[in-house]
Amino acid sequence: MPSDDEVRAVSDRFYRALSALDIDQLPEVWSQSADVTTMHPMGGEEVGWQEVRRSFEQAAGAMTDVHVEFDRATLVAGDDLAYETGRERGRGKIAGEQIEFEQRVTNVYRREGGRWKMIHHHTDISPQMVDVLTRRQAA
Repeated sequence: MPSDDEVRAVSDRFYRALSALDIDQLPEVWSQSADVTTMHPMGGEEVGWQEVRRSFEQAAGAMTDVHVEFDRATLVAGDDLAYETGRERGRGKIAGEQIEFEQRVTNVYRREGGRWKMIHHHTDISPQMVDVLTRRQAA
């Protein structure tokens, strides 16, 4: 089904940008609407493109040597709305401390102007990430 392939391509671009910590690629993937949302593995909930982008900028500023892989379990695409679920697995450094992570994820996409765009990204909380950030803030 063409919609599945189109959504998969957007998802793949998102995860390549995430692994590269290349925030400048996100506008190609994300809707820039006021109703987009994200819930990161470090906690929090952001609403609106500016907040979503800022959250990825903060994550990129705190992390280095990142590699994220997405194992898709489900992809469902309709005419104008799609979602995928699966697991993110990866590794990276936060404040110089090596971590590994695995969390469930849900991504939601909407067709805008004939192109699929991400409108929601939600992962489980990562205890490893939260622990490192909590210790970093306490120091």
